[in-house]
Amino acid sequence: MKTWIAERRNFAYLNWKQVDKLPRESTLLILPTAAIEQHGYHLPLATDALVNNLLLGHALAKLPADRNIYALPPVYYGKSNEHIGFPGTLSVSASTFMAVLRDVGRSIAAAGFQRLVLYNTHGGNSALIDVMARDLRAEFKLRTFALHGSAGAPLEGLSPQERAYGFHAGEVETAFLLASMPELVDRSAYTSNYIADVNRPEPLLPENAPATFAWLTRDIAESGVMGDPGSATPEKGARWLDQASTRLAAALEAMLHFPNPPVP
Repeated sequence: MKTWIAERRNFAYLNWKQVDKLPRESTLLILPTAAIEQHGYHLPLATDALVNNLLLGHALAKLPADRNIYALPPVYYGKSNEHIGFPGTLSVSASTFMAVLRDVGRSIAAAGFQRLVLYNTHGGNSALIDVMARDLRAEFKLRTFALHGSAGAPLEGLSPQERAYGFHAGEVETAFLLASMPELVDRSAYTSNYIADVNRPEPLLPENAPATFAWLTRDIAESGVMGDPGSATPEKGARWLDQASTRLAAALEAMLHFPNPPVP
């Protein structure tokens, strides 16, 4: 799969002697997590994985060269059962996904490293990432961080409706790929579907609310799209990529320098 992560930032390209020379207390390791799943008629199955690598690679390129920050090999199979029923979706169970993260975390801790970032770009993994960040901290004493998507970048020019309910294969993901791998975007196959209307608030919402309902993509969109890719452009994708990677780089710097708790 295409990568935007420079070789010098790729942990797996080091040999064990090089790894052994890394300062354990001031090295930050990043575990990317995403998914291989349907993304409508117009985007590839690897969209979440490509966006993850794209954003992370550009973020790492913005960091000072002397930072000991490395990307681990990714976990690109995620909990994608919301997309089951669409050909091409490859999903693992919550227990499998969490077990893989736990075992990787255990290996990192056993090698003496102290800081781990779980960087996720698939919504179906989000709750599990938050759980595992706490569990890895409790079980292995890792200083564990959770980092999601565009790290809160403003994504200027995105409509309120798309910002709230452009969950999947909508404008943002489409714009990122138009800016980076346009040959993978079928612009003739756009469809638009929304799970809710930002202008018509309901007592039950799909997420991020006090009262929510569980949903499957098939409940909402025959095409598999939740959002509207129609306004996506390469120019927006490039601008949002810069905004997101800048936010991600700042977050990684903060995680690298985040103080350890006092020794009991």
